[in-house]
Amino acid sequence: MAITLDPTSGNKRGIVRCITSREGNVEIAGYVDRSELHLITGDTLESFKIGGRLKIKNEEEIIKKLTPSGCDFIGLEDPDIWVDEKSSLLHVYFTIPIKPAEGSKEKIKIHLGHAVGKDLDSLEMTMPVLQDNAINSAKELSVAPVNRKGFRYNLIESRDRAPQAKYSVVEVAITTDMGGVWKYGDVVFHPGEKKIPWIGGHASPGPLFPKSFIDIGEGKTVGVINGREANKKLGDKILYGMFSVGLFIYDYEKGKIDWVSPEPFIQDSSAKTITFASQFIETGKGEGILYAHVDDSFVRAYTINSDDIKSSLPKSLV
Repeated sequence: MAITLDPTSGNKRGIVRCITSREGNVEIAGYVDRSELHLITGDTLESFKIGGRLKIKNEEEIIKKLTPSGCDFIGLEDPDIWVDEKSSLLHVYFTIPIKPAEGSKEKIKIHLGHAVGKDLDSLEMTMPVLQDNAINSAKELSVAPVNRKGFRYNLIESRDRAPQAKYSVVEVAITTDMGGVWKYGDVVFHPGEKKIPWIGGHASPGPLFPKSFIDIGEGKTVGVINGREANKKLGDKILYGMFSVGLFIYDYEKGKIDWVSPEPFIQDSSAKTITFASQFIETGKGEGILYAHVDDSFVRAYTINSDDIKSSLPKSLV
């Protein structure tokens, strides 16, 4: 379950991922969630009601093209909303996960899907901006500012490129057209190489803070990164570690992560295994709300302060 809000509605409307069924346990590798995207509405930033399923024109046709015979599409996930200030069009990005056929040795296909429209009621799905190519996959978009050369080094969660992949990594996605076909770039954070215990197994980019909230200089921004401890084995089972929220500094001119916090920033007191940030809304000077889903079960709103964040950053980089 993850939340994203529509700024054109004054953040009173948005999209949420709803789990419709679960096979297995979120603490053990191999569980399968089936999900749908639903609309949400709220009069305040702390309370939203879940409405009907998000309707997207061409969804059935696009999903059919992406799902080979015998494979299983398990529902849209991980929504993100981005509004083009020039055209006023609303772009929605989401994960399209497709399980391989029963008995197949192939990995699950994970595409970064896309839809566009004038509002949430007029969305039309296009082909994914990034398709799984068996080496790279794409989900959990973090939209970066345009750099001086006129393109974006966006960030995505992708898979480890090793033959026996066991990590999730942060990778660059290069684009000049937010609704077109993007290119995979470099892996900019690999948990297996950095040796930071709280993010030693899986890494996923979260929202970047606007400069009006926290400004650390030209070409760089601060954001949150979601990280999971390394997996552990218990007999024939693989146990997931705790998923927490940390901070990072991103150089969007070069497409490089300069720093990741040595300790997590948020770990929800109710979480058994997952605290995962998905949306930030600035509410005032130096204040904002960070939304995170807990154990794929509910969404929590945290009030955060830019001074507290800045005090956690290395002085040599800000």
